[in-house]
Amino acid sequence: MPRKKPTNTTQKKASIKLKRAVKRGDVAPEPKKRVNRKHRGPPVPDAVQSSRKLQSAFVKLPVSFLEQTKVLAATLPLTRPIPIKYRLFPFIDSDLDSTLTCPRRPKWKFEMTKIEVERNEEGVFRKWISQTDQAISKWQSVADEVPDDDGPAPDPTTMPRSTTYFERNLEVWRQLWRVTEISQIILVLLDSRAPLLHYPPSLATYLSDRRVILVLTKVDISGPIRADAWTRYFNTHYPRLKVVQVESYIEKETTSVHQVLLGRKQHEPHLPESFRHRLVEAIREEHAAMLEPPENVKSNPARLAHWKPPVKREVDWERVMAAEDGKVGTFVGGPAVPHEDDASEEEPKFLTIGLIGQPNVGKSSLLNALFGAHKVRASKTPGKTKHFQTLFWTPDVRLVDCPGLVMPNFVPMEMQVLSGILPISRVSAVPSCIHHAAELLPLEQVYRISHPAQIDASSVQDKRTWRNGERPGGSQIKQKRWTAMDVLTGYAEAKGWLTAKAGRSDIHRAGNAILRALAEGRIAWAFWPPDTDLESASDEPDEGLGIWIPRAEDDGVTSEEEEDREAASEEAEDEGDVEESPPDSDEDDSAALQVGGGRFGALQDTEEAETSDVEADASS
Repeated sequence: MPRKKPTNTTQKKASIKLKRAVKRGDVAPEPKKRVNRKHRGPPVPDAVQSSRKLQSAFVKLPVSFLEQTKVLAATLPLTRPIPIKYRLFPFIDSDLDSTLTCPRRPKWKFEMTKIEVERNEEGVFRKWISQTDQAISKWQSVADEVPDDDGPAPDPTTMPRSTTYFERNLEVWRQLWRVTEISQIILVLLDSRAPLLHYPPSLATYLSDRRVILVLTKVDISGPIRADAWTRYFNTHYPRLKVVQVESYIEKETTSVHQVLLGRKQHEPHLPESFRHRLVEAIREEHAAMLEPPENVKSNPARLAHWKPPVKREVDWERVMAAEDGKVGTFVGGPAVPHEDDASEEEPKFLTIGLIGQPNVGKSSLLNALFGAHKVRASKTPGKTKHFQTLFWTPDVRLVDCPGLVMPNFVPMEMQVLSGILPISRVSAVPSCIHHAAELLPLEQVYRISHPAQIDASSVQDKRTWRNGERPGGSQIKQKRWTAMDVLTGYAEAKGWLTAKAGRSDIHRAGNAILRALAEGRIAWAFWPPDTDLESASDEPDEGLGIWIPRAEDDGVTSEEEEDREAASEEAEDEGDVEESPPDSDEDDSAALQVGGGRFGALQDTEEAETSDVEADASS
């Protein structure tokens, strides 16, 4: 029976003694009463709760930064024509490279309890977060240093350096730890438009003792010339690593008359035979190297007699090469899956290959292309994969898809947004990101928009009296310098996008549309390696286009309805905390349920995807 509340001094003293006895452990505590609360809805499934734990965590930009960059975006002129040096991927300060690391899982023993292991990991992770924040703060302060003099502060000539995002959720890093522990060969996927952004020194150091193959994705966007240049760059700077190029989509025939009339192309997962052969051959060579004993073992006959390779000896590589669609192995899951050859219990049953990369780099898309079918859920929204997933390529080989996580790197937030590492719906500094992109690409030329000042001047009749030869001509208006805000305003006016309340040009809607087109590759762009001699490496003339790759059929400018569908789809898929736009944005929330066509139409998250072939190993 529950104890009664004390009504006098004696009972109060007895109650205090009882509490102290409970704290000392002399008396068992009274069981807590269950509060009967009204049921307010269905219980939250365990899978949903686990997914919420894996939400990516990032810092938010300060309001002062947002206000300052918004003003500068309207005043700082864009450099035109774009200097040729902007076509090269920017160098990172080598003195700062070593200060950023990826957190490593602390050592543990079998005698330790789960709580002890987790507390140890949490302590190490908190220390790593503190050290990383200090290094990034120092990196920002060096860029924002102002000469100390008695005069007034000069007007800024460049945008302030923004912070850089990196994964701050321990649960997501635990997924990476698990994948690297169980994988014998690791494929690191790099977006071929800016590969160094996806292979920072922190990740290279973390994987320095592992068998790694670098995979350049989205070669169909960057083009073979730039992809070959990046391959030579990595072969020079990382001679121990193999580099393979892939593209994961192919255009499929469209039978819909509506799609044909609109000129929309549909794509499906596909890995060309030449790319498949190079990828499988690179994995095969790494496997063969792991079957060779180390030199210190070869020189010791006693150790050589008892040495066993860390991988499975026999792998049917012809079956791996031909595995596609219906030929793919049906065994999916963990080590309990039966195997054809169990002659040696000490030998690993499978060759495990892990896929690692930042969000939106194409890990899930590559898996679907390898199998020629939708085996895992792929999405154009970064970070769609939450838990690492295992899928058998053949009964001998299994693949492990790690969730994308943002690695610590000394690159500004605007560069991460340009490459699609961060969901566009999380971006609050839209003017700053557009300014950064417009410094690298002539967005006004890409979208064929007119300068807002030119439109205003042509619509107002000049009634002033001018002397002969003094009246300014139309050519002077055309020479007006562009700013990032001019690009946003011009594009919003061309689309007819106005805010709901004030009726002003909806620059945030325009900015989101442009950033999505850049991140998704609908506007083709790519960097050259930092040490490239552009005059000898490329036959393209320098026309001041920066990193833009003009195409004969450029689908960068899409219809208003398609952009609305893409924006609504991304917001629906993004399950994390969304940074709100500034109060004066007056976003137009159009209701749309379908994803538009185009290359990324193959990334629709439908229930028809064969997600039953995927096992979430979060509990491992």
